[in-house]
Amino acid sequence: MSRPAPVAVALDAPDLETAAAWAALVTPYVSTVKIGLELYLRYGPDVVATVRGASGVEVFLDLKLHDIPATVAAAARAVARLRPEILTVHAAGGADVIKAAVEAAPHTIVAAVTLLTSLRAEDLAQLGVRGPVSDAVRRLAVLAVSAGARGLVCSPQEVAAVRTEVGPGIVLITPGIRPVGTGSDDQARVATPEEAIRAGADLLVLGGPVPRPAPPPPPAGGAPPGRRGRAGARPPHPPGRRPGSGGGGDRRVPAPRGAGPLAGIPP
Repeated sequence: MSRPAPVAVALDAPDLETAAAWAALVTPYVSTVKIGLELYLRYGPDVVATVRGASGVEVFLDLKLHDIPATVAAAARAVARLRPEILTVHAAGGADVIKAAVEAAPHTIVAAVTLLTSLRAEDLAQLGVRGPVSDAVRRLAVLAVSAGARGLVCSPQEVAAVRTEVGPGIVLITPGIRPVGTGSDDQARVATPEEAIRAGADLLVLGGPVPRPAPPPPPAGGAPPGRRGRAGARPPHPPGRRPGSGGGGDRRVPAPRGAGPLAGIPP
């Protein structure tokens, strides 16, 4: 059996049951599942064990901690007992914050988030940061690694430059992965999976563009339950969206490698 693809599937699910089902679906094909802030805050620490199950899949806990060093240390210590493979901290918190997280979670890869992929040069200018985005990313990357971070999060557009700065021993994680023909949503700095791998990324984060299954057929009689006899009645939820997802956009179920955005990603 081939090794899983170097992909972290974002479990941006509407509920814990769906997140666990998605994790079970992708575990044979990808190395990692990513738990974001929303899912963690909604269900608490138990979400980690639930999505990990008995598979042993690596868990990327994407909490993006950003506070004073003592608070970040306490938070990192609290989640370290959950045994995540990766925990994120904002590099903008400074060297002492990163060092505090590293010391509090010694068996976890502390990955420093350089600049969010939603930020553009004009956004940085409004924050008082001058110069190209790539320069700011490289400065934060060097600071984070010097403080002990073993991983970095950056857009695929900066991966090659960051790799040159930090060398081969640091795990480079790239959100902003968008296969050809898909929209960028709120991501400003994006690339295709193939481009990110060629640039030197170690782990690709896939979320929004992962394909959805076809909606189930209606029950016998052609109308959904409770809607029979009503001309032109719409289905109870939009095709491809799970009930309870609210107004948060499409909720997409990952597909096995070999289809959609996982195609072409080397194992």
